[in-house]
Amino acid sequence: MQECVELKGVILKSEPIGEYDRRIVILTDKRGKISAFARGARKPNSRYVAGTGPFVFGQFKLFEGRNSYSLNDVEVLNYFDEFKSDMEAAYYGMYFLEVADYYTRENNDELMMLKLLYQSLRALLHDSMDNRLIKAVYEIKSTVVNGEFPGITAGLNVSESAMHAVKFITDSSIEKLYTFALKPDVLKELEMIASDTVKKVINHSFKSLEILNGLSVG
Repeated sequence: MQECVELKGVILKSEPIGEYDRRIVILTDKRGKISAFARGARKPNSRYVAGTGPFVFGQFKLFEGRNSYSLNDVEVLNYFDEFKSDMEAAYYGMYFLEVADYYTRENNDELMMLKLLYQSLRALLHDSMDNRLIKAVYEIKSTVVNGEFPGITAGLNVSESAMHAVKFITDSSIEKLYTFALKPDVLKELEMIASDTVKKVINHSFKSLEILNGLSVG
């Protein structure tokens, strides 16, 4: 008999399987990153239609099989519907999902990464926050959470204000991360530090980041 488990998490990916099903990847609070099948989720009258898309944050009930999970129920706590009307914020959000998908593993303790992802997605919905600042904070803090932040490269010429910003990011709790703003010149320095960190630590190509870079050029 299959065991039913309840996990809180964010859906990182959702893809069609067969004619009516979906395969979802969830970053969870207790089991790390897992894959689950949502049977019949693509049928128009399915109760899973709205609750199996990317960004969905909720409480998932799943049957645990030998090699995979099957979705039994989902209580959606946040759809992040606002991304549907804000293309730029949506691409930032998709980038955050990609980073989380790349960085996390099954059966690891990924609770801090889940909290960081959720708070970062919420921050994107606040008009008072600069998306570029949110991205830089998320990139740096992701490496901190995973114990891989290398510090500021010695050759980078950055101001004391930028160094203070990095210290705040590395030392602060996730709940307090998005409580500051930077002057444009300091933000550029922080973006440079974050970009350098990603290249040194993650060194991976993300599709959504390519799109974001194209939008910024345009």
